[in-house]
Amino acid sequence: MKRRCFLTAGSAVAAAAVAPTFTAPHRIGTSDVERLQGRFGEIIASDHRYGGRLGIEQKAAALADEALALQISGSASQRVRAYLYGCAAAFRSSAMWAAIDGRRYDDAVRHMREAQALAELAADPAIKFRIWSHAGTLYRHLGHPAEATAANDVARSLSLTRRDPLFASLGLARQAAIHGEARNATATRRSVEQAQDAMDRADPGAYRPVWMTSFYDQAELDSLALSAYLALGEYEMAESHAHRCLAALRPHMQRSKAIATTRLACAQLGQGDLEPAVLTAMSVPAAHHPRVVGMLRDFGTEIHNIAPNSPISRTWDQYVRDTWKESV
Repeated sequence: MKRRCFLTAGSAVAAAAVAPTFTAPHRIGTSDVERLQGRFGEIIASDHRYGGRLGIEQKAAALADEALALQISGSASQRVRAYLYGCAAAFRSSAMWAAIDGRRYDDAVRHMREAQALAELAADPAIKFRIWSHAGTLYRHLGHPAEATAANDVARSLSLTRRDPLFASLGLARQAAIHGEARNATATRRSVEQAQDAMDRADPGAYRPVWMTSFYDQAELDSLALSAYLALGEYEMAESHAHRCLAALRPHMQRSKAIATTRLACAQLGQGDLEPAVLTAMSVPAAHHPRVVGMLRDFGTEIHNIAPNSPISRTWDQYVRDTWKESV
């Protein structure tokens, strides 16, 4: 499989060589890397605001090709070349995440293979962690908990997780979400507790890559716990983590707010609190995100299953017609 991955990455290099998107200086230096890293920050910001959009995926993939084109456009030190491969891997991993978030799973698998090959060339443990952790999420969404666990275990086995408890915490929190999908309540609770313990031990002032510092915090841990307990059907616990998540979310996490609010509505509905659930669902700040749209459709179906032809189901239907129209 690794051989196929490297051949795929090699094809990307060759394609980039045919039509580079910009002219680089003969000597490639750290300023070129810094310019690419700045563009990576833009991709991260777009993901937090919109998430899942095809345009984000395409832009990230194009920037990965730019990094590879720059790689062959001039001379560079070994260190700079490793940084460029790291940039390409980071962009490709963002394309992978956008495809996962947009439920374009075949495209996500393709990006994953390219990203894994590039990360090996970069020898960057942080980006390896990101890619394998995302792979675990991909397999979880595909309904393959064994593969999800195996991929997430690769991320968790990296030495980075032993040096920095925050990476260990993220790996454990995502493991909890996988256990939730597999209906393993004991393992879910244990992983959530271990993720919290690791986060509490993490040094808040330690250097970490921008993709990590921009999203993983207490709110994201509670978001993953919310997902896990919702999958288990432990709705009261899910609601508790939902409120904690929403209270701690940073303002730029608009996509995360929409997802957590929708999950809160589902947790309330699971407890039979129909009116609060509908009011919560009606407060979701955006229904243009593919995952949110899918969850709201399921929410509406469940409302009709629980209370068909009731005033609350009619209220929801009218809201959908007036607000989201064809979205949900």
